[in-house]
Order: sequence, then structure tokens, then C-alpha cells
Amino acid sequence: MPELPEVQTIVSDLKRKLKGHVITKIWTDWPKSFFSFLPQIKKSIIGKKIIGVRRRAKNILIDFAGGKTMLIHLKMTGHLLYRDKAWRKKVTRNHPFHDSYNQYIRTVFYLDKSKELAFSDLRRFGEIMLFDTRRENELKRLKSLGPEPLDPQFDFSRFQKLASKKKGRVKSVLLNQSFISGIGNIYADEILWEAKIHPKTKMELLSRKQQTDLFRAIKKILKAAVKHRGTSVSDYRDAGGKKGGYQKIIKVYQRKDEPCYRCHTLIKKIKVNNRGTNFCPHCQKEK
Repeated sequence: MPELPEVQTIVSDLKRKLKGHVITKIWTDWPKSFFSFLPQIKKSIIGKKIIGVRRRAKNILIDFAGGKTMLIHLKMTGHLLYRDKAWRKKVTRNHPFHDSYNQYIRTVFYLDKSKELAFSDLRRFGEIMLFDTRRENELKRLKSLGPEPLDPQFDFSRFQKLASKKKGRVKSVLLNQSFISGIGNIYADEILWEAKIHPKTKMELLSRKQQTDLFRAIKKILKAAVKHRGTSVSDYRDAGGKKGGYQKIIKVYQRKDEPCYRCHTLIKKIKVNNRGTNFCPHCQKEK
């Protein structure tokens, strides 16, 4: 599933490209992805100017003139592509748009100026919904989210207060979107390796030093992943159809039986609350 760095990469791309565009038509072969009544969505946003694109956790929010916002959640395999309507005639066969993972188009938002925003979603789990922008804080799926970890106002003091209220294995707590938003399986593994904390360690038993190391690792790993435009270990692609680059420097995720970059111990994989979890048994000792 695309996590904070992947969604932020797509949002950063679309923020530059979509603003000022107008949706002229909507096509889909998978209406189940729309959590709002599709005819009502068409009536509400076709002909309306896009005034902004932003992110909340793993959600993409597209704001329209007239007070409507469209939420897109990419789920397991979704990503958005911004391209020319006649892109097949304009790009060579080795262009990223020809990548097989960019071919599972379920929905197309046709734009003015001969452009389109296409939603590729292999497994069809993606979600699209429309709501009144002014009622955003009332939307259940958004108001239950924890703070943004890369927000400058999210400091160690705030992190420590939140951590003091959570119990359970630290890996599971990191995946809890009501604790901190945007972290998924890839970056939880990377963060814990960076902080040298075993994934089964109880959150309530972390020392102050471990809390500090964990907080710093969250910031460091997510910033690096955004800088490298996300991780493409399978189907994630950016708005131009290209792969991210963080998989080239990944430390533990999907590296089972490969040597740790710090101590050369072989990486192990276990289950933590039914989630595959990669860690170094030497650097991340279980206590």
C-alpha cells in the first residue's frame, strides 16, 4: 500500500499540474470505487476548477471551486497518472506510461487542455468520495487520524505525550493511524531498524532514549523516503508513471536472509499481529 512518502510524491506532482484545470468528463469501469453517488459527483465537480491538491495521511484531497473536495485513497495498488489524452501517440514504447503497472485504469477524469487524470488500480481496492470542504473536520475517516509526522509542529514533546497513552508492540503502534498518520509496513520496519528497536518491544516499556531514537528515526526515514520519491517494490508509480527510488537504499524491508548493513547478521522475518516484519536480530535485540 502506498504510504506517506508515496502519497506525498503524487500530491507534490499533482499540485503543480492540476491546479487551474477543469474536469470535463468522468469515465469508470469500476463504479464500486466511488463511495459517493457517482451521478452526484459528476453533477458537483464537472465544469468546476481545481483550486488545490493536498494530503492528509494516506489520503489525496483535491479541492474544487464551489466548496467541494474529492478524496482518493489509493489502498493496496492504486496510483494516479497525469497525462495527455493522446499519450499513446506522443510517447515511445519505453516511456513509463507503457509500464504494465500503469495499465490497470479503472477511472479517468478528463480535463481541459487535452489532459487527463487516470486512476490505475490493479486490485480495485481504491476509494473515491466527495464531500463539502467545510465539513472536512466532521469526516470520520479524517478526524480519527493522528498527527502528521513531518509537520514541523510535531515535536518530541508531543510524540512523548502520545506514546505515553499507547500500549502494545511498537510495530503495531506505528501502524495505528490514530497514533501517527501515514506510516505503513515498509517504513515501520525501516524506522525500527534505524532506531535499533525490536518490533515486538512493548511501547510502554521504551526508555526515554529509545523514545528519542524512535522519534528521530520516524522523521529521518520519512524525509529520506520523500526525497527519493517513495518506494517501488511492486506497483507504486508516481504521477508521471515512474518508479520511486527508496527501494535502492532500503535497509530491512523485504531483505530476509540478506546481511544487515550495520553488523552483517542475516535479516529475519517474523509476524507481528499478522503483519510480515523484517528486522536484524543483532541490532534490534528483543529484551
